[in-house]
Amino acid sequence: MIQIEGVSHRYGDREVLSDINLSLIEDRIGVIGANGSGKSTLARLLNGLVVPSTGRVLVDGMDTARDGAGVRRKVAFVFSDPDAQIVMPTVAEDVAFSLRRHGLSKQEVADRVRDILARFGLGGHPDHPAHLLSSGQKQLLALASVLVTEPEILICDEPTTLLDLRNSRQVAGVLEGLAQRVVLVTHNLELLHGWQRVLVIEQGRVVADGSAEQSIGHYEALMAAGRPC
Repeated sequence: MIQIEGVSHRYGDREVLSDINLSLIEDRIGVIGANGSGKSTLARLLNGLVVPSTGRVLVDGMDTARDGAGVRRKVAFVFSDPDAQIVMPTVAEDVAFSLRRHGLSKQEVADRVRDILARFGLGGHPDHPAHLLSSGQKQLLALASVLVTEPEILICDEPTTLLDLRNSRQVAGVLEGLAQRVVLVTHNLELLHGWQRVLVIEQGRVVADGSAEQSIGHYEALMAAGRPC
């Protein structure tokens, strides 16, 4: 469970989140809102990339501000731009890099890398320069590199923003099929249809929290009314 208790967050003098209280237990949770609404900051709070200015975030009882390393073993994060996550020269090396502190033998690492690359359609590219992959392949590599560590929860911050329709659907299909709990921040409302729970963030507050149909309807009404979500 992820528990958010009385959380507010400021960047300098600007408050971007205010008095957030949530229990996140569903397998598929979406987060929507306009640019600058605070949704990406909320996502980063969930694995300790950002810590609250006030309040606390707990992951299975662990405080993200006090045990960030422990939290990040459970909660992985995927950014909108995969180039921000790719750190090694080749595809296989980038995935293997994620396992460097897991106490695995070279053979165990090689087996895990081979298996997850095959799972994500990159089995034929282990020695390919990672930064020369297509945009869709890069995002799949970013997903593979975090999921190879077998986290329990995956936070995705607009992972399809830089992708065309075909690659967006491919990444969405991968997310749908994961065993992990997924929290997805997105502007692509189509990706969330049928999801168990969707949060709408407006000016740093949760203004709707319900099924995908309910929350998307609320968000579309806000946008139609010209509200600055």
